[in-house]
Amino acid sequence: MIGKISGRLDYRSTDHVLIDVRGVGYLVYVSDRVMASLPGNGEAVALYTDLLVREDILQLFGFTTLVEKEWHRLLMSVQGIGAKASLAILGALGADGVSRAIALGDWSAVAKARGVGPKTAQRVIIELKDKAPGVMALGAGMAAVTGDEVIEPDPAPAPRKAAPQPTSTAQADAMSALANLGYAPGDAASAVVQVLGADPQADASAVIRAALKLLAPKG
Repeated sequence: MIGKISGRLDYRSTDHVLIDVRGVGYLVYVSDRVMASLPGNGEAVALYTDLLVREDILQLFGFTTLVEKEWHRLLMSVQGIGAKASLAILGALGADGVSRAIALGDWSAVAKARGVGPKTAQRVIIELKDKAPGVMALGAGMAAVTGDEVIEPDPAPAPRKAAPQPTSTAQADAMSALANLGYAPGDAASAVVQVLGADPQADASAVIRAALKLLAPKG
């Protein structure tokens, strides 16, 4: 399994790039969003990768974050979603956008991706809603450890940030607290996303209080 590639960007096409790694060129398919974030030809680049193995083909898909890679793998587990559709969804929404759409049950956001119809988008929401909290926690945990989950193409080590991003740690702490209180992961994730959408700078205590109000029985 090829999990990461670091080298020099040789050229780019509409949906893939060629990365030279010490004289060996790797063809890597990427989303529109990843393509727009890459440096110019001849510059250093690094991508997390996922290898798709079929009887007649081997294809590499590249991502700037592990969360994006994880969503790609999960999206491809949904019936009707292949690699092309997965990249279209990630290109349209980004990893954070996919997390929000699935946590909130917003299938219309998923359906905005090129080539993804309403029925397929609804299937994505239904099949992945309970998995959204785990991916969101992965992103929050990585931010807490590194302060930034994006690959740094420069081979020189980047200085570690002094503190994690507040939204990421608040999200992880709130989801953990709600899970301990017995709330289902999907419901907890939906409430936390709504709270942070309204106030991205809220601390964990504020997120938990607001989420509990959203989760409280109505009537």
